[in-house]
Amino acid sequence: MENTRSQFSMLKQICELIPGHLVPKLAREYGVEKKCRTFDSWSHVVSLIYSQLAHSLSLNDVSDTLRNHSGVLTTIRKAVCPARNTLSYANMHRNSEMAEALFWNVLDSLQAQFPKFGYSHGYCGIPKKFKKTINAIDSTTIKLFTNCIDWAKHRRRKAGIKCHVSLNLQTFLPNIIIIREAKNHDSTYARELCANLHDGEIVVWDKAYNDFKHLNDLNGRGVFWVNRAKDNMTYDIVREVNPASGKIIRDVAIRFNGHQSASKYSGEIRLIEAWVEVKEKEVKMTFITNNFEWAASSISKLYKARWGIEVFFKQIKQNLQIADFLGYNENAVRWQIWIAMLVYVLLRFIQYSSNWKKPFSRLFTLLRGVLWSCIDLFALVKRYGTADVPLKMPATPDQAYLPGFFP
Repeated sequence: MENTRSQFSMLKQICELIPGHLVPKLAREYGVEKKCRTFDSWSHVVSLIYSQLAHSLSLNDVSDTLRNHSGVLTTIRKAVCPARNTLSYANMHRNSEMAEALFWNVLDSLQAQFPKFGYSHGYCGIPKKFKKTINAIDSTTIKLFTNCIDWAKHRRRKAGIKCHVSLNLQTFLPNIIIIREAKNHDSTYARELCANLHDGEIVVWDKAYNDFKHLNDLNGRGVFWVNRAKDNMTYDIVREVNPASGKIIRDVAIRFNGHQSASKYSGEIRLIEAWVEVKEKEVKMTFITNNFEWAASSISKLYKARWGIEVFFKQIKQNLQIADFLGYNENAVRWQIWIAMLVYVLLRFIQYSSNWKKPFSRLFTLLRGVLWSCIDLFALVKRYGTADVPLKMPATPDQAYLPGFFP
């Protein structure tokens, strides 16, 4: 480890990826600076970043550990350790919109300085023939406790929030994130999630986001969409687009014949019914799209690429701390989720800069174990990320011999 030594802690090197002027600027913009005394906004952000990286389970966990390392913490732009009640009060009362703005500003800053950031991710599920941006849209539910959460109740004995995401599958980075109560239907946020889509781009989603009026608007904007057909959809077949072959059962153009659906979408829609392999089993699925030029098999593969957003949700839920919350006030929950997304982007940037080829979870656990150690961040990641032949335990132990006895 001689060549990986550094004069700064690992936590400091990660936090220094955030531009120095950004947090004070946002604190003034969102009125957070007025509520700060000794525990300023930068110290608040550092405390929550540490809680994510260390998987802290409670306010005492964060407060006590930072107090034990207060000397090292001071080197991180003079951050100070919080008392338990101070951190709790900050999470509850400081405007969580600042955390949201911090996430987007850091992401924009990194992408502006490094235009290729994200494109080296290499998600293998994208069909190679598509050159336009492919956006996958879906939501994931984060469960909360009903006995202490009133603002997020959506069932008699359940509470939770939904994180709606528009994910660029080429970069594997989010374009839009909407955090709302779980009681609202997914289609409610379809327009917001598609607000930034441009002519020629592709959006893929599940049938929960189907809104025929919105699909008609996307068609008018030149945005191509692919999604699953609803089971109760009624329509008339206008013509056959391509004859059935292979795993394609039928490929036809349709028009809605229902009064409401026809008034919302009056043009033709392409309907494709095909056999799709799901968990090593052939399942019949029906897709609809506004594109009549792509091959039916390509549309089927394009929808299959939507699984990438499920991989994204798996990464953030299994590695980041968004299952156990430091506070159950709505503002505190939003602070924790947005800082978790910030940590995800910082780790993805480290992954990009060091050409890390191994799983994201292994990078997270590697850094979590050395947060307070003075080790060069990128030297450590490159050293462990590029080893071609890892050490392996032998399947059976070598034969041992007593002194004086040989085979």
